[in-house]
Parts: sequence; structure tokens; C-alpha cells
Amino acid sequence: MNKIIKAIVLSSSLIATGAAYASQEAQQLSICLTDSMNGKERKNLAKWIFFGMSSHSSIKPFSKVTESDIGDSSEYVGALITRLITEDCPSQAKAASKVLGSAAFDQAFKVVGEVAMQELMAEPSVGQSLGAFEKHLDKEKFNAVFQ
Repeated sequence: MNKIIKAIVLSSSLIATGAAYASQEAQQLSICLTDSMNGKERKNLAKWIFFGMSSHSSIKPFSKVTESDIGDSSEYVGALITRLITEDCPSQAKAASKVLGSAAFDQAFKVVGEVAMQELMAEPSVGQSLGAFEKHLDKEKFNAVFQ
């Protein structure tokens, strides 16, 4: 069980990398998990990911996230994941776990994390902020590469 919890945390926070073979059972679990979450829950999951990243030593000086914020968000996500696995998708979780063990949760929650981030990326202000670097590109150097 501890391995499963670690896999969920790593995958949800988008730390999981690599493309392990996605079994049909893991795909079914990711579909169930994402279908079982509403927009507010996806945003809260993305907020939890952001809070986690904000604790990084190079980012922390720029963040106003408090330990209380992190605690509240962690409590929310713990309850959300408990509900998703034990109430909304228990048969899919069990089937995926039998086939791939904790790797099934890596795969499924990676998808959940991606969907949560898409929820935030859909807001135009986010795209504008992330796209602001474009005005600082050296277009002449790019043109030289692609001519």
C-alpha cells in the first residue's frame, strides 16, 4: 500500500517520467479517475501540485504559499484520492494493480495530473503569461536555423 501511495504522489505531482507500457487496465483506471473528477477538483489538484512546486528552494522566495495552505491542500487531495480509489474506481484500481502493481498508479495519475494542469492552462491569462517569452526570442537567429 505504501508503494501505491508513493506512486500516486509522484505521478500526481508530474514527477513521474518515462513512458512505461500503458496497460489496458491502467488506461481504464485513468479514464475512471478523470471522469470521476469535476472541474473544481481538477483545479484543486493543480493547486496542490503548484503548492508542492512552490516549496522548492529556488521558487520559495517568490511564493506566498503558507504551510497552512499546503496542509489544507494536502488534506483535500488525500480525501479526493481516497474517494477516487475506494469509492469511484475500486474495480479499475484493483485490476490495474494486479497487472502492473504501483506502475499502474504511476500511469493513471500521470494522466490525472495532466488533465488537472489542462484545467489551469485553459484560462487565457495563463497562456498569455507563459507565452510572454516569445517577444524576447531572437527571430533572426531562428530564421537562420530554418532557412
